[in-house]
Amino acid sequence: MAPRTLCAVALQTSADQPAAVRTVAQAVAGWIDRLGAIWVEGQVAQLSRRPGAGMIFITLRDTAADLSVTVTCSRRVLDAAEPVIAEGDRVVIFAKPSFYAARGTFSLSAREIRHVGLGELLARLERLKSALAAEGLFAPERKRPIPFLPRGVGLICGRASAAERDVVENARRRWPAVTFHTREVAVQGSAAAAQVTDALRELDADSRVDVIVITRGGGSVEDLLPFSEETLIRAVANAATPVVSAIGHEQDAPLLDLVADVRASTPTDAARRIVPDVEAELEAVAAARSRITEAVLHRLEAEQTGLDQVRSRPALAHPVSLVDAHGQVLTELLGRSRRAVSSRLDHAHTELSHTRARVRALSPQATLDRGYALVQTEDGTVVRTPPKTPSKLTIRVAGGKFIATTSGES
Repeated sequence: MAPRTLCAVALQTSADQPAAVRTVAQAVAGWIDRLGAIWVEGQVAQLSRRPGAGMIFITLRDTAADLSVTVTCSRRVLDAAEPVIAEGDRVVIFAKPSFYAARGTFSLSAREIRHVGLGELLARLERLKSALAAEGLFAPERKRPIPFLPRGVGLICGRASAAERDVVENARRRWPAVTFHTREVAVQGSAAAAQVTDALRELDADSRVDVIVITRGGGSVEDLLPFSEETLIRAVANAATPVVSAIGHEQDAPLLDLVADVRASTPTDAARRIVPDVEAELEAVAAARSRITEAVLHRLEAEQTGLDQVRSRPALAHPVSLVDAHGQVLTELLGRSRRAVSSRLDHAHTELSHTRARVRALSPQATLDRGYALVQTEDGTVVRTPPKTPSKLTIRVAGGKFIATTSGES
């Protein structure tokens, strides 16, 4: 099996020839010792002064990661810093890294401590702001709308803070039924960013919470630095729940304001934004009902007017009148028809009587009635002259006909 090196500085080991723990620790101590003195930046998370001891212990925390390291320094080095170093301050330390092999602990031995100036802090915030903006974390299209009436409001604030009272009291004054899920955390100092981030993630995972408010009162730029920490900014950007930033006052502008879905100028403004005003909503509902009622009544009036106009037409107002009118016309036509037929029949009867009279006057029967007779031979020929030979003759008179036999011309 080929030997492996522990790092760039060769420490020959193998499965058959492993290095002892002390050997590894001593090697690590040697490598760190060769690193030399370096400048380190961080935030003072804890400052321990032991009475009578000449050595002071400082816990230096990385502001962008959950990582800290112990720093030892003499009272002289600490007292030389202007202004006086306090917990929560951002500092730059010129220190020699060291590894205590017997305990396996890493620490920094400070030789000089300096405050990070406000100008430098602002410059770094500006660089961080530009970098996050380039990633699109502040883009308007990433903003999520706040629900009209959230089931629950997550509230991240300081312990027993005025900001908490402002948000809760004003929200309940607007909508008494609002439910809060409050997480009280440090809102200033070295632990603030981490606690706010943890509370944000906890509330974001709670299905009862529809919107999260992060709030605190005003303060100096240094006091509000936790709300510009990169870890918190990215946590807000990745949250599934809409976030409202209510940090400080109108003039305060931590990076949290830029990444949050809604930026409230004050805690009171945040309360106004997260819940509707019940009185205003009731007035709006009443106004809407009034408008709807007026619209319905107006529509009904318009329809009634149209119906009245239709009903006022003769065809609908007095539908029988049309029938009566047509009935009267029909009666007149029927009377005219009857009179015309009667007149035609009378005229025809008169004509027939005249014709019958003329026919009777010209009929042979009329001649017979006057006493004349019609004599015909057997073949129906009218006898105009006496027959010369005996023959049978048919004699027709007014009362009928009879047969006569002649003997010849006499």
